[in-house]
Amino acid sequence: MKIKGIYIVVISSLLTFAMVFVDAIIQLPYFQKSIIKIVLFLLIPIIYLVISKQELNVIKRMFKFEKKSFIKSLLLGVGVYVAIIVAYFIFKDLIDLNNIEETLSTTMKVNADNFIFVALYISFINSLLEEFFFRGYVFMLVKQYTKVINSYLYSGIIFALYHVGMLQGWFDIYIYLLAMVSLFVGGCIFNYLNDKWKSIYPSWLVHLFANLAINTIGLILFGII
Repeated sequence: MKIKGIYIVVISSLLTFAMVFVDAIIQLPYFQKSIIKIVLFLLIPIIYLVISKQELNVIKRMFKFEKKSFIKSLLLGVGVYVAIIVAYFIFKDLIDLNNIEETLSTTMKVNADNFIFVALYISFINSLLEEFFFRGYVFMLVKQYTKVINSYLYSGIIFALYHVGMLQGWFDIYIYLLAMVSLFVGGCIFNYLNDKWKSIYPSWLVHLFANLAINTIGLILFGII
């Protein structure tokens, strides 16, 4: 791997583990945590991209819009939404929902009063932020300096690891490990969508629908619907 690729891997790893530390150890309320994530996953990468014009051009190309890929991604996103909701109703008896609700309320200060706002932010804004960082800054840039399979694996792994602190205490160990594997696979699928259509919008759209499904479950959890 070329030196620029190594630099991106080191920086992105440090930024990811900094976010894991915030989630797992500091455990700030969601609003404060979101500000830190914007700094780590958006502002710092943008500073690097401004300095390195070659990489900035790669990211700019990712934001082109194509109707064909949008429609296909929309259909895939709807399918993902349905699959997650169905999986919830099949496996909900294996998950301690009261523990998840308590964890959200105590560590992130997320409750029925503010959940709708948080859910909208997670679905539309946070998903785009994560796609920019993990699929744009990480996957598309690293792919320039190493074998494609390496960039798939690296981006998928740190995307899963990023959720380690976030999902801490939510599930028993087996469901937790299954969630990590699913996040890795999901991250690789998002990478494939970006790689195929050379745009960030397909993966963002599918990610958005996945988050909408999870937040729909949250609405049920908090008794809002």
